[in-house]
Amino acid sequence: MAPVEVCVKAAVGNPEILGDCPFSQRVLLTLEEKKVPYEMKLINVDNKPDWFLEINPEGKVPLFKGEDGKWVADSDVITGIIEEKYPDPSLVTPPEYSSVGSKIFPSFVKFLRSKDPNDGTEKALLEELQALDDHLKAHGPYVGGEKISAVDLSLGPKLFHLDIALDHFKGWKIPENLTNVHSYMQLLFNRESFVKTKAAREYVIAGWAPKVNA
Repeated sequence: MAPVEVCVKAAVGNPEILGDCPFSQRVLLTLEEKKVPYEMKLINVDNKPDWFLEINPEGKVPLFKGEDGKWVADSDVITGIIEEKYPDPSLVTPPEYSSVGSKIFPSFVKFLRSKDPNDGTEKALLEELQALDDHLKAHGPYVGGEKISAVDLSLGPKLFHLDIALDHFKGWKIPENLTNVHSYMQLLFNRESFVKTKAAREYVIAGWAPKVNA
């Protein structure tokens, strides 16, 4: 099997190292879990190479080149193509669970960027995390039950960013009583695929700093 090609974000300040894009990590996790060989191209998003902009004028990562030679953007589309092309092992999420946790990331970004402690952004994030905790308590250890699936590979990198960025910039941690969320994060973060594809803590912080200080 010839390796597929995937363009992902390079680390801020260190373009030779894998960067902090949760959507890029989602694609890498999918390839790792399916044992699909891939060639990773690191893209310095602050200084995008000409060849990259030629094939991808919007300049977004991740970008994926399938066996048909076409480049495709958007992690939803890319992971769908990978699932179709490499169906084994299946990472299909049960449809009724496919949107579990989907509001956590936007809620986290709003809270992270918020300057007003009373604007409700913290409460909104806590409600989303509580909903995830309740779901995992009933259906865990993964969102779809015993087996890891696409929804976990999307949610894992986002929770990783949330955990690091809110701790660093706000001194905020996920409440201890959300035990199912904590167990879920440990389960995901300790997987071989996750350890291999995650960005170092300092690069997650470097990636968020401009957005927090904007």
